[in-house]
Amino acid sequence: MNEALLRELVPAVIGVLVRRGADFASAEDAVQEALVRAVETWPQDPPRDPKGWLVTAAWHKFLDATRAENSRRGRELAVEVEPESGPVSGTDDSLWLYFLCAHPSLSPASAVALTLRAVGGLTTRQIANAYLVPEATMAQRISRAKKRLAGLPLNRPGDPATVLHVLYLVFNEGYSGDIDLAAEAIRLTRQLAAATDEPEVAGLLALMLLHHARRASRLGPDGRLIPLAAQDRTLWDTGLIAEGVTILQAALARDRLGEYQAQAAIAALHADAPTAADTDWVQIVEWYDELLRFTDNPVVRLNRAVAIGEADGPQAGLAELKALDPNLPRYTAVRAYLLERTGDLEQAAQLYTEAAHTATSMPERDHLTREAARLHQLLRG
Repeated sequence: MNEALLRELVPAVIGVLVRRGADFASAEDAVQEALVRAVETWPQDPPRDPKGWLVTAAWHKFLDATRAENSRRGRELAVEVEPESGPVSGTDDSLWLYFLCAHPSLSPASAVALTLRAVGGLTTRQIANAYLVPEATMAQRISRAKKRLAGLPLNRPGDPATVLHVLYLVFNEGYSGDIDLAAEAIRLTRQLAAATDEPEVAGLLALMLLHHARRASRLGPDGRLIPLAAQDRTLWDTGLIAEGVTILQAALARDRLGEYQAQAAIAALHADAPTAADTDWVQIVEWYDELLRFTDNPVVRLNRAVAIGEADGPQAGLAELKALDPNLPRYTAVRAYLLERTGDLEQAAQLYTEAAHTATSMPERDHLTREAARLHQLLRG
């Protein structure tokens, strides 16, 4: 590389940049950067027009420096014109957003769906699964709710019962998926419980705590789903269980029973049993009967059939299943479990396989597949 030629070209290149609008100092800096680049590249790839190469490289360096300077000045100007910060509220508005989305102009179902989507962060598919409806149906429901609220002032809080239901569904989704979602539902329910003396709010908080206490035992180290009966109960959080039971007992003492208190009572009976064999299934069936007074939910009836199968034998549980829709989620898995307990391993294995095909989560599908494989192995042995 001819260093003498470079030195000769420098004044000419600076002159070109100045004529194009650069000030002398900036032009000089840009040419110096271009010279560094020339030293790095020319020995391997010498240009056919050294002056033209230097002019082009220096001009690009000048433009890059100019854009960077303008950007810096823009940021400084934005800071200068930004109004001074006012006092920042220490209040968490998350719970208030739940109340605003549960607007009085919406039906409870629409308010719950909109709140779950807009504030709870659930997907349309997750909400549809919670309501046992097609995703397209739920998408239309949410869209109608948005149109209904368009232009309305969001200054009228909705029904507390709707907000409770939203928090319950957010927790359920978080309990089976993202732990932060479950923790957020508990946090907001604590806030609501601190602001009201409604027994059902306390019942919901107790229910969440009792379920959350078992979370560490629900999955194995390899991510496998572990059913309640097989869970390591030493992993259960006894502090959360004690808190949940205390809150529940105080709520039940008010003698204003509701569905969340009934669900919490069922969870407390599971938490109170030292082993799965010690579970008081008779009392659990009685609490399911109480729960059905408040909500004739098909999922509740399905769980009650399992409880009856444990309390009175699998044939009694199968008899309860006959009154339910076979298309109900987990119906086939429950029937497989009860049939296995009657000794019909062949049909139970077939049903476990069918249930695995329709499972809504990967851990559940894998668990059911393993149950089918276990029974097939027993049949072959």
